[in-house]
Amino acid sequence: MLPYPLLALSLILMWLLLNGFTFGQLILGIIVAVFASWGMASLRPEKPRLRKWYLLPKLFLRVVFDVLKSNAQVAWIILRGRSRKTTPGFVVLDLRVRDQIPLALLAVILTSTPGSAWLEYDSNDNTVLLHVLDLENEAQWRDTVANRYESLLMEIFA
Repeated sequence: MLPYPLLALSLILMWLLLNGFTFGQLILGIIVAVFASWGMASLRPEKPRLRKWYLLPKLFLRVVFDVLKSNAQVAWIILRGRSRKTTPGFVVLDLRVRDQIPLALLAVILTSTPGSAWLEYDSNDNTVLLHVLDLENEAQWRDTVANRYESLLMEIFA
């Protein structure tokens, strides 16, 4: 049976809208929709276990504040032009969190913050390669990620 019948129906309709309605396109659209639905079922993540859901607003406000602050810092770097040399660089961060949902949220947080980008996650070492626009202090980045985001995510999803 189809794990996501609404997804399959939507894909069939989209297929027919894009390719025109013929019997052959209908059959091909059904085949694509069935395989896509099965593929989606295999990608289904585990259900998140929110232990301390009341900390989500704290995380949200912290991330919004940091994104706004980082926007201002990146804008200042751009407006100054070449008057002050920036030092872009890479930082390898050792992570404590291992669950998929908190890892995904941490990736979204770090990538959505201007001036940093989550580049590569090594599941064997549980490390992440982070690119930073202006890397003045590696230890500060490690401390920020570990104590500002990772510890709160681990508390929420413990």
